[in-house]
Amino acid sequence: MSYALITPPAEEPVSLSEAKAFMRLDGSEEDDFVAALIVAAREYLESVSGLALVTQTWRLYRDAWPASGMISLAHGPVQSVDAVTAYEGDGEATVVALDGGRLDGRARPARFYLPGMGGWRAGVNGIEVEFTSGFGAAADVPEVARQAMLRHVAHMFVFRGAIGPDQQPAGTPDGYDRLIAPLKAWRL
Repeated sequence: MSYALITPPAEEPVSLSEAKAFMRLDGSEEDDFVAALIVAAREYLESVSGLALVTQTWRLYRDAWPASGMISLAHGPVQSVDAVTAYEGDGEATVVALDGGRLDGRARPARFYLPGMGGWRAGVNGIEVEFTSGFGAAADVPEVARQAMLRHVAHMFVFRGAIGPDQQPAGTPDGYDRLIAPLKAWRL
């Protein structure tokens, strides 16, 4: 099982002007660098929380569908399951009807039930599930995530001379883990 990002977010949860205001930066000479740090902060937060912040499209590749008919989808919250395609041994694609499918997109991880798929075996990455995830537009992202990103951008900006932009994020600000704790999925 593996995931591929099909359509990245069209915008960042934090704008360049918001980040510059937070850091009290004037002028535009650092704009490209700050914009790159915003992307790094979002990608890092998404990776440690398991969330997709702004609407984006993902594809899950599976070898088989579980016998229960229920699969888990990472990168939630999942807004919709858009397509399921299964490939036969000869490579022939079958578009699976989504009729009767049920999505619990807010669960962590999200769950999708599709009747009639239970136990389907298609070989290596022979089942593709395309889905849309994220909270919506940038304005819909929880404020705690936006605040974590602003603090992280500022932290990386301060240490820009010690750590190259290609090696960011090299660290997080004090209290970052406590700030993002509500966003993380906890397992017992």
